[in-house]
Amino acid sequence: MTAHGQDLRLPSLAVVRVRDGAVPPGTDEAVAEAGGAVLLVGDGTRAALSGLAPAGRAWTAEFPRGLRPGPGTTAAALAPHLARVHALVLPASADGRELAPRLAHALHRPLLAGAVEVLPDGAVVSRREGRAQTRVTVQQAFVATLVAAVRGVESPSGHGSASAAECPTGLVPTELTPDWPTDIPDPRVLEVLDPGPTGTALADASRILGAGAGLGSPDAVGLLHRVAAALGASVGATRVVTDAGWLEHERQIGTTGVAVDPDVYIAFGVSGAGQHTGGLGTPRLVISVNTDPHCPMSAMADLAIVADAPAVLGELCARLESAAHE
Repeated sequence: MTAHGQDLRLPSLAVVRVRDGAVPPGTDEAVAEAGGAVLLVGDGTRAALSGLAPAGRAWTAEFPRGLRPGPGTTAAALAPHLARVHALVLPASADGRELAPRLAHALHRPLLAGAVEVLPDGAVVSRREGRAQTRVTVQQAFVATLVAAVRGVESPSGHGSASAAECPTGLVPTELTPDWPTDIPDPRVLEVLDPGPTGTALADASRILGAGAGLGSPDAVGLLHRVAAALGASVGATRVVTDAGWLEHERQIGTTGVAVDPDVYIAFGVSGAGQHTGGLGTPRLVISVNTDPHCPMSAMADLAIVADAPAVLGELCARLESAAHE
């Protein structure tokens, strides 16, 4: 038994690192994959819980005031409470990927990284940059990281992803009081810097502007970057664009590229091939700018602008930059 009898006995549990009341992308999916059971650890854990629609049971472990433990310390503090949980599921975010191996080490368990489905006896994991999936079976308790924007989460109405603002859980969590060790070798955090939209990993971006072949040239892609900077968005692309060398392959969205799940996706000259839309997740708002009103992207958009994408992009860029100088 742990201190205060706070050991958890569950078949599965999502473990989520919270920063200033915010959870990373993929949290809803990890909670749903864990059957609605979640442990939130970090700063502002109660505030973070209010937006987790899939949560049915919740625990919080708030960092002590003035203390920001590193992943090693966090894993050591949580491990005694989690020893009787069979499957620990973490979002494959930067924090999740950092905490998961340390939890696995502290609990002497295998780590199943890059899972797209978590099973009672293991997981289906993504390999070869998403081009292959492999089922991994284990005969013991394990830790897994779940890739975002692959599983999906049904809203209560059954239409798409649940919105944090629309689906507060109203749960009263159980508070854990771990013993935070002081002798674990951990990196010392001097400052946490906002990477900005251009530095944010595409899979973590909340706003994405998509570049399609309809932009016609690398010059238009340059304009797209300027508009993205003005709107606080990241830039993604179709395979045609990355194969042409207009953007790096790390910017390719799709089933053979990066899986994303932004709040807003604005597609410029994107036809909407299945390979591309298969990696889009379920954005809350989709806008398509395309000369073809019947293309798949326009058909799935909340707002379809039937116009020349480079022309619209140029006008938008000019207006945004003019407004910034007023």
